Amino acid sequence: MIGSRDESEAEEEGAVMSQACAVAGTDCGNRRAAAVRQAQSGYGPLRKIFNGLIIPALLAALLFTSTAARAETVILGLGDSLMAGYGLPDGKSFPAQLEETLRTAGKQVRVVNAGMSGDTSTGGLARLDWALAEKPDAAIVELGANDGLRGQPVEQLYANLDAILTRLKQENIPVLLAGMHAPPNFGRDYTEAFHAAYHRLAEKHDVVFYPFFLDGVATEPSLNQPDGIHPNEQGVAEVVGRILPKVEELLARAGN
Repeated sequence: MIGSRDESEAEEEGAVMSQACAVAGTDCGNRRAAAVRQAQSGYGPLRKIFNGLIIPALLAALLFTSTAARAETVILGLGDSLMAGYGLPDGKSFPAQLEETLRTAGKQVRVVNAGMSGDTSTGGLARLDWALAEKPDAAIVELGANDGLRGQPVEQLYANLDAILTRLKQENIPVLLAGMHAPPNFGRDYTEAFHAAYHRLAEKHDVVFYPFFLDGVATEPSLNQPDGIHPNEQGVAEVVGRILPKVEELLARAGN
């Protein structure tokens, strides 16, 4: 009878651990089997300690670990070389500096760098499925600079960004859309239509909107690399500081 009772109690202990692991989303391996073997060995007093102390502690630890993992907000940074960090040292790209700034402020955030140098809005759309594999909670979309430099049709820019924003909306991912300015060499009509496309998209999709990603940086030589196009380390820090209120608004929409 004692052996039968011990085995029954051990099965209950194993069931408790299994439930704890299921709630926490953790694989406990053979812990349940180990509990049964311990009970069968007849160490009743040790089992009482196990019941009273170890199992509750295990459950608390598993739940804490799971909750901590879920608490981290993942921001996807989908963009071109301005997002990728062209010409910058490791750890000094926009995503890296933004993450550092947010973490310093106490935010549990990870910013994924899904930038690709030379990318257009067409390329960004083509890479979207791959980027979403990161399971982001929010997204910053910074695309279009290369469309403007190449004089690509504004209608194409609009259609690509519209498709990206539509897909993110379907995935319930709040978005911060960062606008770009087109160079003046393609004429006033092109430049105005290019700028207006971002405003139209922001209004249509009700996203957080930052009209010009390089605001306060694009015309300052001291904040740019020798090519006059890409921000240097200090320039990126300036971008982060200026866009930060919009990022905080984005995080609020993501529930952080």
